[in-house]
Amino acid sequence: MSSVRRCSRTACGRPAVATLTYVYADSTAVLGPLATYAEPHCYDLCAEHAERLTAPRGWDVVRLAAEAGPLRRSSDDLEALANAVREAARPQERTPRQGRGPEGDPTEAGRRGHLRVLRSPEN
Repeated sequence: MSSVRRCSRTACGRPAVATLTYVYADSTAVLGPLATYAEPHCYDLCAEHAERLTAPRGWDVVRLAAEAGPLRRSSDDLEALANAVREAARPQERTPRQGRGPEGDPTEAGRRGHLRVLRSPEN
């Protein structure tokens, strides 16, 4: 199986370079750079079919320009990413405050995983 995505048009085997999506509520077809992942309601098009694309009468075509070149990551980006991963991996210290929930929130009564139990507001 090839990792290169092909044009969605029938009998066209050229590599895809653009992705077409529709915004039905606005009667708009959006043609942009090739999406990172193949989506079920999007169409990948080769350069020829992307250039010749027309929309039904009454519809607009929005063509999003492809970026000038590939993204270049600097060492600062990689260092920031590494620091964020380190910070997320640190164990969180949770000390309940007197009269408050586990995180110091007066409305929080407890936690279970990512869920919070909240006190009902006093009237």
